[in-house]
Amino acid sequence: MSTTKLSSKGQIHIPKSLRTTHHWLPGTEFVIEDASDGLVLKPRKPFPPTRLEDGLGCAGYKGPAKTLEEMDEGIAAELRRQWSRKEDL
Repeated sequence: MSTTKLSSKGQIHIPKSLRTTHHWLPGTEFVIEDASDGLVLKPRKPFPPTRLEDGLGCAGYKGPAKTLEEMDEGIAAELRRQWSRKEDL
């Protein structure tokens, strides 16, 4: 168990071992909840939780559904186009 002190500015130091364990980097924002026996400190989630269904159709494509093979071929064709442009330069 680690201990820390409250500074005159109302700040506390979180020991490096705990920051490393929890992957807390400088700039991490926290939510502080009041509990009956103290405070609970939780990292703030940078994005609200989403469901897969929330993102479906967000690209604006209005045509018929594509197969995985068609999508792979489209990606490969675009990569070939971009590489051929680099060779022309």
